[in-house]
Amino acid sequence: MMVSAPVLAQVAPTPAQTTPAAPQTAPATAADPTQTAQPAAGAATPTQAAPADGQVQATGSQIAQVVDTQFPTYDKDGDGKLNKTEFGQWMVALKSQTDPSTKADAPATKKWVGTAFAQADTDKDKEVSKTELTGFLSQGQG
Repeated sequence: MMVSAPVLAQVAPTPAQTTPAAPQTAPATAADPTQTAQPAAGAATPTQAAPADGQVQATGSQIAQVVDTQFPTYDKDGDGKLNKTEFGQWMVALKSQTDPSTKADAPATKKWVGTAFAQADTDKDKEVSKTELTGFLSQGQG
């Protein structure tokens, strides 16, 4: 299953934020329509809130698939890692999917990208690998 950029944009965490997974319930079966819907295995606990916008979040494997597919598009120098500029272009593109008013050169956007880059660059080598990016985008997924 291919996950589109808008789906990935829905899971791109705001720096320093993790989003709890949306509660999932299993539907009543056709064999027993009186059965009460029960939480699906691995569903969020009742204390976790669903996303306010009601959007479905992508799974970690879907995020990894999108990262694998789209990484070369943003890795302009083809070195297998994203520098801060390459990373920023991708994050702005993702953010623009859910907020069309996003401006790459706006001070708030630059600050957001800088914070996101610092969080994603877990080994602090000033570059973000596919693994680091997948981990960053998967924050809050469960």
